[in-house]
Amino acid sequence: MTCGDKDAGDELYQDTMLNLLKKRQQLDIQQNVKSYALSISILLWKNKKKKYANRKRLIPMESIDCMESEGNPAIADMSAMSPESCIIQEDEKNMVQRIVANLPEKYRMPIHLYYSADLPVKEIAGVLQIPEGTVKSRMNKAKHLLKKELEALGYDG
Repeated sequence: MTCGDKDAGDELYQDTMLNLLKKRQQLDIQQNVKSYALSISILLWKNKKKKYANRKRLIPMESIDCMESEGNPAIADMSAMSPESCIIQEDEKNMVQRIVANLPEKYRMPIHLYYSADLPVKEIAGVLQIPEGTVKSRMNKAKHLLKKELEALGYDG
């Protein structure tokens, strides 16, 4: 999600799974367990983010590319592309990831949940505990901010 590096992501995953194991008797398989797990994960991540704010300022987090380079299926597709195309595509991807990472959290979270976790708007609303309309408006605002920033950088695409 938005942990920033593999170790932090692994730790968040483990903490989430431990919480799910503790509550396994209370979980209803008929309900969406994925949505519940994401809610737990987001709450744990926010708590850690607050708790370790000073550490974050002192030790910068690795880029998302470091996480993805260890088995990203898109890298296999790049072998068929020209080196120039690969570099351009990587640069564009890095640029978009940097811009998304710089969005305020209230806009970044719905974007990550929608595009990375493949959750529908209704589930995102449940995970973030906000109305569906708010999710839609935040995603719209995030897209507008992304477009504005990309256009300022000269991206037409």
